[in-house]
Amino acid sequence: MAKGKDVRVRVILECASCVRNGINKELPGISRYITQKSRHNTPNRLELRKFCRYCRTHTIHGEIKK
Repeated sequence: MAKGKDVRVRVILECASCVRNGINKELPGISRYITQKSRHNTPNRLELRKFCRYCRTHTIHGEIKK
């Protein structure tokens, strides 16, 4: 039987440079990706280099709260 919380959780990654430039979060224009991570292997926040179509370059995308 399952114990407590799930090991793999769904996380949202958001472009860090778009947020820093002051683009409103409610409007489209911030690159976001949805992925999964393991709570046991990566307990801290996840950061990956992904392509941002608004910045048109590879930038760091950090995990945000849902």
